[in-house]
Amino acid sequence: MSPRELVVLGTGSQTPTRHRNHNGYLLRWDGEGLLFDPGEGTQRQMIHAGVAVTDVHRILITHFHGDHCLGLPGVIQRMSLDRVRHPVRAHFPASGAEYFDRLRHASAFHEAATLAPEPVADGGGVIARGRFGRIEARPLDHSVPAYGYRLVEPDGRRMSADRLRDRGVAGPRVGRLQREGVVRARGRTVTLEEVSEHRPGQRFAFVMDTRLCDAVFALADGADLLVIESTFLDEDARLAHEHGHLTAGEAGRVARECGVRRLVLTHFSQRYPDPEAFRAQAAHWFPGEIVIAEDLTRVPVPPRL
Repeated sequence: MSPRELVVLGTGSQTPTRHRNHNGYLLRWDGEGLLFDPGEGTQRQMIHAGVAVTDVHRILITHFHGDHCLGLPGVIQRMSLDRVRHPVRAHFPASGAEYFDRLRHASAFHEAATLAPEPVADGGGVIARGRFGRIEARPLDHSVPAYGYRLVEPDGRRMSADRLRDRGVAGPRVGRLQREGVVRARGRTVTLEEVSEHRPGQRFAFVMDTRLCDAVFALADGADLLVIESTFLDEDARLAHEHGHLTAGEAGRVARECGVRRLVLTHFSQRYPDPEAFRAQAAHWFPGEIVIAEDLTRVPVPPRL
């Protein structure tokens, strides 16, 4: 199975720095690639990270501020240049459809790839279903219409080798049992429930520019991996609220209250020279694993429980 991991392409906020590009995040999930918020320079960052546009199956835009979307023209044109054969679906706030269209056709090029816009209507909800489960969108509290996203894998079953052996189920019958839920062995009917245990599906959440609001907690609920902005440090909480952003402490509080397993902080203001200060403030609330995102790094989704 392909790895489940986050490839970090950029971690800056409005102003990039020498070490932090504008936003960009690729989630690899069982062969599906979800590209979130490709800011300016994303195409080049993908090359540095060893990511190809053929790896992208969906593009998800939280909102249309430049640091979250100005990389779209390059990514879209590269899709055609590299002859991406599969359709790429694009999700974005419906109120920003005009911006999306302008970015899509920012310059002349021969369009050879299939890009399928799927605007997120007011209120959000479930916006996609597939082998991965479902993708949900919820409106956030920012200065322009913005959405956060989360991927929810369906719950499944974990097979027990001991139970299978005790009931005489082996070889091709195991696969048949998983597909059909029942199989005959040793003259009796064996059900899937008899030889397996409940396995909770994994969850990924992506929360960018927003003030603290109910949607942030709803998106982060039970996330195995939460990627969340922490643009400001706590001492600048007033400034954060005025500009529609979170602080590191608020991100840590969300992670603790929502039972997050691995917390990824990102979207750092250029005003702060020491990223470890964000870790310290988030750790005041959240005792679990905290990752301070760096450009071109990879963050695995935690192993299944």
